[in-house]
Amino acid sequence: MKAVGVLNSLPVTDASALVDVDIPKPEAQGRDLLVRVHAVSVNPVDTKIRMAAGSRLEQPRILGWDCAGVVEAVGSDCTLFKPGDEVFYAGDVTRAGCDSEFHLVDERIVGRKPASLTFEDAAAMPLTTVTAWEALFERMAINPDPAGNQGKSILIIGAGGGVGSIAVQLAKKVAGLTVIATASRPETVKWCKEMGADHVINHREPLADECKQVGFNTVTYILCLVGTAQHWHGMADVIQPQGRICLIVDTESNQPVNLNLFKPKSVTISWEFMFTRSRFQTPDMAHQGVLLNEASRMFEAGMLRHTRTEHFGELNAANLLNAHRKLESGTMIGKLVLSLPQ
Repeated sequence: MKAVGVLNSLPVTDASALVDVDIPKPEAQGRDLLVRVHAVSVNPVDTKIRMAAGSRLEQPRILGWDCAGVVEAVGSDCTLFKPGDEVFYAGDVTRAGCDSEFHLVDERIVGRKPASLTFEDAAAMPLTTVTAWEALFERMAINPDPAGNQGKSILIIGAGGGVGSIAVQLAKKVAGLTVIATASRPETVKWCKEMGADHVINHREPLADECKQVGFNTVTYILCLVGTAQHWHGMADVIQPQGRICLIVDTESNQPVNLNLFKPKSVTISWEFMFTRSRFQTPDMAHQGVLLNEASRMFEAGMLRHTRTEHFGELNAANLLNAHRKLESGTMIGKLVLSLPQ
């Protein structure tokens, strides 16, 4: 089958950073689904793994952890899906990705594709939706019932990207929080407001000053999606006593952070990495499939909207490399996708 992979870790300026390859079509066994891929999306994790894959690989590393497609076959232990079912999912970063004609994925981390979305629009949503959902409702334990969130607020730092775009919606439309989003360009400010943010402030300015300008001395929750070390002191300034913070971006070895800043306020700090459940085969691994099905229901009801903003054409090495360049440029709003001919 046709696929796009990495044989050498190279920068996006090198045309051979991604290559078109032919690899054997896999077979579904156990709890795996064999999915005929219709559309894929690209996330920062793709660019990071491309650069960390190594050099002169004997077998190509297939990237891609956002997919929408149709179940082609099921393993002998599958009970949740059958051939012909339309599905969407983010997959497992420890396994081959979905930048290929067919893809194997454990059925427990798969959801039913929203009937109201095209394959392209659906492919944009799994990784970011799972990340935002887990960060908000599990890591920070936000009550999904708006009745329990009167007077509570959340600051979402870097809200114009893929995770931020759906996090704003979930925080506002599901939890009923007052949402303060950050963005630094006119187009991202406009986008955050379209997603449902109550206020949009500039993360290139001191967070405390920016929050005060929209009427907030402190916030109940902070979801930091960019520049963890860069915003460390700012988050310490604006989080309320006994507040909760969730982080998704690593700090570099040369960017130490001081946890002691948060001790006086008894702040809870947590990490969100949506591949944890699949990577460690946790007992609650199937919860990701459950939450994707719940998100699917919300998309179909019009409660949530997809965040696809760009289409990069057919899945091949050249187009996928252009998509990687876009992500690495730091100018991405929402999500981008590529399609596979059927």
